Amino acid sequence: MPEYTLSTIAVTENTQPPRLVVYGVDGIGKSTFATGAPSPVWVPTVDGIAPTGMPSFPIVSAYPQILEALRALARGGHTYRTVVLDSLDWIERLIHDWVATERGKENIEDIGYGKGYTFAMEHWETVLKALDYLRDKGMSVICIAHAEIKRFDSPETEPYERYQMKLHKSASALIREWADIVGFANREVIVESTDLGYNKEARRGVSTGRRVLYTDERPSHLAKNRYALPAKIDLTWVALREALAPSYAKQSPTQPATSPEPEPEMAGVTNG
Repeated sequence: MPEYTLSTIAVTENTQPPRLVVYGVDGIGKSTFATGAPSPVWVPTVDGIAPTGMPSFPIVSAYPQILEALRALARGGHTYRTVVLDSLDWIERLIHDWVATERGKENIEDIGYGKGYTFAMEHWETVLKALDYLRDKGMSVICIAHAEIKRFDSPETEPYERYQMKLHKSASALIREWADIVGFANREVIVESTDLGYNKEARRGVSTGRRVLYTDERPSHLAKNRYALPAKIDLTWVALREALAPSYAKQSPTQPATSPEPEPEMAGVTNG
């Protein structure tokens, strides 16, 4: 059992590469973004062919093949530094097909009572654990996904629609919790106002054409990050690397503060 004393307090540092999920609209450049990562290798599905000139495993067409590819990377003997799964929503189809086949059904819906999706979560967890193993070995992880617009029932406002990953809600929640960054890729939109006179104005969204990665959640989209990143950066690996740099900077050792005298109500804990 570890000891919990003042002498065991240490300044934490980020030493592992991030687990990154990038989802977005079609043709925005998600795969192109991943080509900028250090020494990437693709694990492609039927819709996720690697960009020209990129190292890639053969297209996976069944769930076990995904694990075979990840095991091959885990065994080492290569110089790849980033694994790219392209795409999560097609991997989900392969997982669902595998779950149905395991139980002698035509599709996952035939299992009944929603249990098929529960079984699918076990396979998702296996994939994420394999990715974590590669991350522990020093590899960056990029997972690409498509976007869909779905209704969001907020407890604070009226329901509204927003972009989110094109995944079953259980898988989406698991992957969001697992990832260090969930970035939404889209073209930047600004709001322009036109004076109509009589104290009235018309407002409309206009695309600037700039391709950006949103890293913070907004009513329009789901996103998150654990690095205090800017809410919006250019959709390039260089921009992400620069935004992450402060989080990976070496921290200067600090002298622990002198502990104050315990408050009366804490005395039983501190002295016990």
